[in-house]
Amino acid sequence: MARSAMLSQAELQQLVTAGEVDTVVVAFTDMQGRLVGKRVAAEHFLDEVARHGVECCSYLLAVDVEMNTVAGYPIADWGTGYGDLVLRPDFATLRRIPWLPGTAHVLADAHWPDGSPVTVSPRQILAAQIARLTERGLVAYAATELEFLVFDASYRQAWAGGYRNLTPGTDYNADYGLMAGTRLEPLLRDIRLGMTGAGMRCEGVKGECHTGQQEITFRYDEALTACDNHSVYKSGAKEIADQHGKSLTFMAKFDEREGNSCHVHLSLRSAEGATVFADPAGPHGMSALFRNFLAGQLATLSELTLCYAPNINSYKRFVGGSFAPTVIGWGLDNRTCALRVLGSGDSLRVECRVPGGDVNPYLAVAALIAAGLHGIDNDLQLPDPIVGDAYQAGLPHLPVTLADAAAAFAESTVARKAFGDDVVEHYLHGARVELDAFNTAVTDWERVRGFERF
Repeated sequence: MARSAMLSQAELQQLVTAGEVDTVVVAFTDMQGRLVGKRVAAEHFLDEVARHGVECCSYLLAVDVEMNTVAGYPIADWGTGYGDLVLRPDFATLRRIPWLPGTAHVLADAHWPDGSPVTVSPRQILAAQIARLTERGLVAYAATELEFLVFDASYRQAWAGGYRNLTPGTDYNADYGLMAGTRLEPLLRDIRLGMTGAGMRCEGVKGECHTGQQEITFRYDEALTACDNHSVYKSGAKEIADQHGKSLTFMAKFDEREGNSCHVHLSLRSAEGATVFADPAGPHGMSALFRNFLAGQLATLSELTLCYAPNINSYKRFVGGSFAPTVIGWGLDNRTCALRVLGSGDSLRVECRVPGGDVNPYLAVAALIAAGLHGIDNDLQLPDPIVGDAYQAGLPHLPVTLADAAAAFAESTVARKAFGDDVVEHYLHGARVELDAFNTAVTDWERVRGFERF
């Protein structure tokens, strides 16, 4: 991370005194992977919030995607009175937000008023898995590759039109295409420069297969920092698009064409920074620890898919021949596989290709770590890599619906051991809420097919 763009509390004080910062956004990531929180007057932040945190309603971790209150969450419902959570700033994340004048931004961890952590909060879930690695002298590094679709309409115009008949930012498949990307460069450049100014190290941008589809990538970092940056970037990219009168979506599958992926790259190092995945004498240059770690991820792909594909729409992305995975397999630099091993030496890593752009990064990386540790602890052996087309390899399929994934997650002893029953039940309930909403909705597709012809 470009630390020069980050702020200390003393630097924030100087900026507030100089009149350069007047607002501090205090935010955390909810179940759906969205940043939520409060805008706080900068002086009040320094005087009070910096020490004590800021309160918010506990329902922020117990609502559906439309912010409807939902019964059945033990942490918050009408029976509990919907009390407060306390958001305690993590000052390692304090930064300027260049696209919002006079604004600083800090991520927070959710605690109960008595000071105990809110264990179902996504950032706390990942922190718990990182702590398990720390006990073993290991550090996780991650990078997330988010794809999105750009449209010429603003968000409010898109909403008013029911998200129909939107004009994409490009007119044809412009994968790696520079001319079509140039049309979007004013927006893409502002996103890149904005994220650099917010403390991230941008690597580049490229066109993707779908019309208007782009991918901006950032340098890997320690896992928690990478997920923090993912959350700030995803929210900020939408805000910057809105300022341009455009909209962009990270949903996994907008239409019948290629979906938006979020490939997650993960590696481990020792506490001293030495590589632990590479071994020149090992098969494919992989150490025994890496082979165990990868075997654990492979063995648990089905039962932990809910952490990688959390929504109804997520599963429509899993289409053969679309560069999205469909089966449970791993390969060496093989994009048809769910788990792709690439790089060498210090850069040797695994790329999980299951998540889409709708993923909650904290949950996905937490699951990948928990799965890897399961493989290490049980000395799981890695099968041979898939050579050629994994779509045609006759392998077990990933869950094909949210219902299938939820059922597998409910039975996962790995998830319950790693996360705790409270976390598993919380996110299972979230999946059931979405399934109930979907199963009772009447769609345009049904009306077109059935209005006259049934």
